[in-house]
Amino acid sequence: MSPIRLQRGRLFDHVQLVVRDLAASAEFYRAVLGELGIAVTDTGAGCFFADELVVSALDSPTASGVLTGRQHLAFQAKDRATVDAFHRTALAHGGRDNGAPGLRPYHPAYYAAFVLDPDGNNIEAVYQGEARRSAPSVVIEI
Repeated sequence: MSPIRLQRGRLFDHVQLVVRDLAASAEFYRAVLGELGIAVTDTGAGCFFADELVVSALDSPTASGVLTGRQHLAFQAKDRATVDAFHRTALAHGGRDNGAPGLRPYHPAYYAAFVLDPDGNNIEAVYQGEARRSAPSVVIEI
């Protein structure tokens, strides 16, 4: 089997989730994304950011009063222990189990855990094996 080459960080500028209870979502995402080393920034304007993810209240100007519906978001983890910690933390902060940590049949190194966030979105942490990043992130200065 030939090696699989994955590229991340090039497809989306941002993804928005519109949620019923911004405070509950903020607690959940601060906790689980903290396990992944991703900071959450509160804007004070009815939403918060975590890198390319924007989570907005239903009454925020960008939400137009419409929930986004169920989504599946997969966050990169640096190792299997981080996937395990993500799952434990999610369950302790309002998440519901949707797949305990373990190997998945997608490819031999795919180790992931799935939880449902307070709005029922399927949130995954995944470690796909050893990888070498070409850059830690893309920085845009305006």
